[in-house]
Amino acid sequence: MPAPVPDFTYEQTALGAGATYIVGVDEVGRGPLAGPVTAAAVRLNPANLPLDVRDSKAMTATARDRMFDWLMEHAEVSIAHASVEEIDEINILRASHLAMERAIQNLPADYALIDGNMIPRGLQCPAQAIIKGDAKSLSIAAASVVAKVTRDRLMVDLAQQHPQYGWDRNMGYPTKTHLQALLDFGITPFHRRSFGPVRNILCQANSATP
Repeated sequence: MPAPVPDFTYEQTALGAGATYIVGVDEVGRGPLAGPVTAAAVRLNPANLPLDVRDSKAMTATARDRMFDWLMEHAEVSIAHASVEEIDEINILRASHLAMERAIQNLPADYALIDGNMIPRGLQCPAQAIIKGDAKSLSIAAASVVAKVTRDRLMVDLAQQHPQYGWDRNMGYPTKTHLQALLDFGITPFHRRSFGPVRNILCQANSATP
């Protein structure tokens, strides 16, 4: 079955209701054991829409990279992160929302379309949460591409410092290789200590200490 095709309907509805600066917002990186969570906010030009953008998960890496470059040139884009330390301190859901809030703050948005079923509580503008919004709204789909490409590239860079974990391939997700590397080499400053597999290794290390 072909992937759903997002369109500009949600944006047109908001424009018709009086909004003038509408951004789509998405995040990536809730599931990994390492690295930050990354969010993007994107405002598209209604006169120059990227009609071939899709939910980033439905696009090839080459297509995502090409679309990322197009969006950076033709759309208004803001990218933000929540750090590993913030994830461990306030939990991954709140950190994801914090990254979204930061991304929106860097644009003069007066209405936000948010991927998911929750609106971040710190937003300074009206917003609409859209479940599976990256498959429905062009602006959210664009944000999903920007967030994923940005975070993937960041993890590839971090992999140069810690190549044994395979972050350039697994992007920090708990693959078999990554989990085995945790057992073999321990944790790094980029690992999320509040996540089960990492926390378990910390507990084992602490219990083995005389």
